[in-house]
Amino acid sequence: MGVNNSTTSRRMSNSEDETEAPSVLRPSSPLNGEDLPAIVEYLIRSGQFHFISQSRGDSDSGDNSSDGAEFVTMPSYHPPVDPSPDVASIQKSDIHTSVLQSSGRLAKKKWQHYVRPTLPNMISLNQLGMNSGQQLSQGDMCVLNSRFLPNYMERKARYNHKAFCGKYSEDGNVYMTACQDTRIRVYNTENDMKLVKSICARDVGWSVLDTAFSPDGQYAAYSSWSDCIHFCNIHGDYDIHEALHIDPGEHSFCIFSLMFSSDNQEILGGANDGHIYVYDRELHKRTLKIHAHDDDVNTVRFANESTQILYSGGDDGLCKVWDRRTLREQHPSPVGTMAGHSDGITFIDSKGDGRYFISNSKDQTLKLWDVRHFSDTAGIAETKRIVAAARWDYRWERAPRRRKKQVKGDSSVMTYRGHCILHTLIRCKFSPMFNTGQRYIYSGCATGSVVVYDVLTGQIVKKLDGHSSCVRDVDWHPYKNIIMSTSWDGSIGQWTYLDHHALSGEAGETVRQWTYLDHHALSGEAGETVFETPKPPPSGHPRRGSFRASQVQRPKSPQEAKVDKIQGLFE
Repeated sequence: MGVNNSTTSRRMSNSEDETEAPSVLRPSSPLNGEDLPAIVEYLIRSGQFHFISQSRGDSDSGDNSSDGAEFVTMPSYHPPVDPSPDVASIQKSDIHTSVLQSSGRLAKKKWQHYVRPTLPNMISLNQLGMNSGQQLSQGDMCVLNSRFLPNYMERKARYNHKAFCGKYSEDGNVYMTACQDTRIRVYNTENDMKLVKSICARDVGWSVLDTAFSPDGQYAAYSSWSDCIHFCNIHGDYDIHEALHIDPGEHSFCIFSLMFSSDNQEILGGANDGHIYVYDRELHKRTLKIHAHDDDVNTVRFANESTQILYSGGDDGLCKVWDRRTLREQHPSPVGTMAGHSDGITFIDSKGDGRYFISNSKDQTLKLWDVRHFSDTAGIAETKRIVAAARWDYRWERAPRRRKKQVKGDSSVMTYRGHCILHTLIRCKFSPMFNTGQRYIYSGCATGSVVVYDVLTGQIVKKLDGHSSCVRDVDWHPYKNIIMSTSWDGSIGQWTYLDHHALSGEAGETVRQWTYLDHHALSGEAGETVFETPKPPPSGHPRRGSFRASQVQRPKSPQEAKVDKIQGLFE
C-alpha cells in the first residue's frame, strides 16, 4: 500500500472525516479484524491511500521484468452469455433501419439476400449494371470489412506497470497510451507503431485515469487524483505542459473522465464529487460546475458536435442527459434520466447522432439507450434502491453469480451480456462509421478479452482472447480494421485479421463445379442449370449455352448450395 502523492488528495475536511470514518480518527479505537477492512475501504475510496507499484522506471525498452509491479490476474469464471437476447424493442426503433443501411445490409432487392457478400460478386454486380452507382458503395465496403474482423493480436508495447488508457486521434495517425508509471506515450501509426514522444505526467496519484485528444490532434489532456486537468502538446518544436485549475474545493478530488468539445475550446470532465465540470481554454477558467449525481461521476460525453447536449453516468446507476442551454448551477436539472442498470456506470459512448448512446455497468451488462425515451420516477427510484442495497465491491470482489432480473422501469433499447466488469472503469464503444457502419459495439473485459457484439442482434460476433489481465480500454481505428487493447498486464495489443486457414493449408476440400450458363438468362428468357459433380454434365443435355469449370469450395449444406446456384449467374 502506498500513499497518494497528489498534493490535493491528502486534504480532507474535519467534518467529512467525523461523519464517514470515526474509527480512523479515534486512536483509542481498538483495531480488530472487523474494523480493518472498513478502514482500508474508506481510505482507498477517499483517495488518501492507493495500492501502487514501487518502481517508476520507464519501460519502453521492452524489458518485461516486473521490477516490483503488481498485476491483477483474470477472474477464474467465465461471464454469462445471453443465448437469446431480447430484440423486440430494437427492431421497432429507427436505429435498426439506420444501422442496416449504414452497414450495407439493407438489401434493395430480394435476390440480393442470396448473393454472398464477396468482392468478386460485388464486382460482377457492377459489371452487369446492377449497382446504380457503378462502384462499391460505403455500405458494400462495410459488408466486405465484416468478413475480415480482427482475430489476431500482436503486442506492440510492453510496460512494467498497468496500462490504463489507449486512444487513437481522429485521423488514426497517432495513438496515445497512459500507464501507471506516470508516462504518457505517443506513437505514430501511419506505417507501424513508432514511439515519437514520451510525456512525464505531473501531479499523479495512483495513475493517469483518462486521456483525450483535441479534435485537431495537436494537443492532449489527461487527468488523475488532482485539482487540475493537465494539458500538453503532441506536435511542435517546443513543449507545452499546463495545469488547468478546476478549483473544486477542499476535498480529495479526481476527474475520472474527460473529453474535448468539437470546437477545441472546452474540456468536459466528470469527478468523484458528483459534479460535472466544463473548462474554457480561451477564458482560462472553469465555466460550469453542476451537481449531477449522488455519487462519483465516472463518465461524461458530448452527445454530438453541437456540444450543447451532455451525457453522464455515475455510481448511482443512472445515466443522465443535460442541455447546457437550460442549465443553472444553482438548481441543475437534467433533460431526462435513464434507469435500468442495477449497479454503477463505468463508461458511456455516444453514437454521435444525438439520439443513441451505450453504457457499461458494474452489473455486468452493456445497454443501448434512446434519449427520446426517458425513465419515469418509479423506474429511477427502483434503480436507486437496488444500487443502494448492493453489498459487493467490484474492485476486489468477484461479480455475483446470480443473474439479476430486469429492473422494473428499465427504458433501455437493448441489453448485451457476455463480458465482465471488475477492478476498474472498463470502457465500451461503437465501432467506426467509415468501415463498419457502426454495426458493432465492443468492450474491454476483466477476463483479458475484447468482446465484440452485433448492435442489432445482441450476439457476440468476436471474443478476442490474448491478455493475461483486465482489458481496461479499447479503441477501433477510425478507417482500418484494427482494434487496440490496453491491459493491466502491462501490454498494448493490436488486433488485425489473419487468415489462419490460408497459412496452414486447411482451407477445405475443393472440387470441380460444372455450371451450365444460359446466355439468355440475364434477359429473363430462361433459367440455368447447375451440375455439382466431379464430371462434366451428360452429353444429352440441351446446349443453348456453354459449360465452364471452376475451382470452388464444396458446399457444406443445402442452403450453401442454393447460394452457389444463384452466385453462378454472376461469375
